[in-house]
Amino acid sequence: MPEELTAEDPVTGEQITLPADVEVGEIIDSPVSGAELEVVSLDPVVLEEAPELEEDWGE
Repeated sequence: MPEELTAEDPVTGEQITLPADVEVGEIIDSPVSGAELEVVSLDPVVLEEAPELEEDWGE
């Protein structure tokens, strides 16, 4: 099993390296763009910009 995976940063289009144990739904910080990215698929590895969390203040 590989120790690292590579995926395309959806913000910059550059290849970034991820740990082999990432999971779908995991949020990672891109070392290239600094954006928060969500792992949406593992085969192939697909990243998307993580949605901004909105506070509902209990409403």
